[in-house]
Order: sequence, then structure tokens, then C-alpha cells
Amino acid sequence: MRWLFILSALLAGAFVPMQAGLNSQLARNLGHPILASFVSFVVGMVALLLCLLVLRVPLPSASVVAQTPWYLWIGGLLGAFLVSATIIVAPVLGAATMIGLVITGQMLTSLFLDQFGFASYPVHPINFWRGVGAILLIFGVVLIQRN
Repeated sequence: MRWLFILSALLAGAFVPMQAGLNSQLARNLGHPILASFVSFVVGMVALLLCLLVLRVPLPSASVVAQTPWYLWIGGLLGAFLVSATIIVAPVLGAATMIGLVITGQMLTSLFLDQFGFASYPVHPINFWRGVGAILLIFGVVLIQRN
């Protein structure tokens, strides 16, 4: 069963540069990167709405929604920034450099989240090997962007 999670993560990772490239082309056709981001989210919202309807997922009660901490609602804002930023930078940096930088940012943030157990992650302290891995990612981005 673990292999299914690994495959899903790999597939999601493969979709990021594809999404950025397609959305960048959409931005050129529509005339603005934020408009392309909006269209991307609307299409995604419709797809998720269909999934909710097909799976018959019950909606939470108003009290559950009201008791949810405010900061748990910002995931959509973070996603909007990610999609918009990749639309803007992909044509300038290229897919490999953009993804290298995105992954480096993800890894550095992940090390911080793991170190302190933020966002409900289990604590995994930064050690020598984790630090070496992060440095190698940064070095890899430097190598990728060299012509």
C-alpha cells in the first residue's frame, strides 16, 4: 500500500512543471497570469466539486467550520501564490531551474517544520545528513541553471 502513496507523490511532482507550463501558455493566451491562475483554480474547483458529489462527502456543520482556527484556511492562499508564481517564473527560468528552486524552498521549509514539529508534523531534528541533503539541493539548482 505504501507504494501507492509513493507513486501518488511522484505523479503530483510530475504534474507541477506540466501545470506551470500549461498555465503559462494560458496566461499568454488570456493576457494576464492572475487571470490564468483564476481559471486554473476554477477548473480545479469544478473537478473537486464533482469528486465531492460522486463520493457523497458530507459537508461539515457550521459549528465545526466556526471552531476551525483561522490559520487552517490559508492553504488556498498558499496554493494561489504557488500557481501564480510558477506561471510568471516558468517562462523566464525554464522548467528545471523553476522546479529546482521550488523543491529547494520546499525542502528548507520542510526541515524547519520537522525540526520544530510545526503544522502537526512529527519532530525529526535536523542532523548532519539532512543538512548535507539540503546543501546538495542548493548546489544542484546552481548547476542546473548554469548554461
